[in-house]
Parts: sequence; C-alpha cells; structure tokens
Amino acid sequence: MTSTLDPEIAARLKRSADGLLPAIAQQYDTGEVLMLGWMDDEALHRTLTTGRCTYWSRSRQEYWVKGDTSGHVQRVKSVALDCDADTVLVKVDQTGAACHTGARTCFDEDVLLKDDSVGPVPQARPADPDQ
Repeated sequence: MTSTLDPEIAARLKRSADGLLPAIAQQYDTGEVLMLGWMDDEALHRTLTTGRCTYWSRSRQEYWVKGDTSGHVQRVKSVALDCDADTVLVKVDQTGAACHTGARTCFDEDVLLKDDSVGPVPQARPADPDQ
C-alpha cells in the first residue's frame, strides 16, 4: 500500500527492518504512559489527519483504530518524533482503558521497581593503599 504521508516527514523517519516505528501513547494532561503500539507510514498519516490513533497490528497484519471496537478511543492532542526520528510520541485524551486487558495503562500491572523500594546507592570504597 502506498502511503500518503507527507514526503518530508517520511524522509525523516528511521524505521525498523519491517518498516515500523514504535508509537508511545501518553495521556496529554497527566503524562501517564498508556501503551506502546506500532505505526508504519500510513498509520502515522491516518493518525495525523484523522485525530484518532491508528496502529499497525503485527499479529493481525492490518490497521486498527484504537477504540473502534472497544469504545476506548484515543483522541490525538499532539504528535512528536524523538530526537533520532525512530519513535513517535502521541499525546492523547484516552477514553476508558488503553490496555487490551482492560487496565487503564499497559504499564501498571507488572511493576518491577518503584522509587520507594530502591535502597541507598552504594558508596564507593576508598582505594586500599596496601594493594
């Protein structure tokens, strides 16, 4: 499929070998990271022009607009490329759950480390003059 993404934007993108960019969805007003999806040029074009997040499903090999079946819509507030032009940050207004499990975000079920669980940073020992 030929994309209608602006050629100037397309020329800047650094895609993976399969032509995709990671797209991070973030709640625009709280900064909450909601999910990670994948976009090709056409999905990015649709996201930029429709105001709704469109992703490429790697498992189904098709486009999907977040919320079309679940009602958990992502309305686009802004779209930005990172400094390397290999990741897209989409700030959205999320309605309902962002995660396919029904959770608000994809990142709150399996927390590996929290600030309050970090112990003191080990201090460097002075060099032993006898060694």
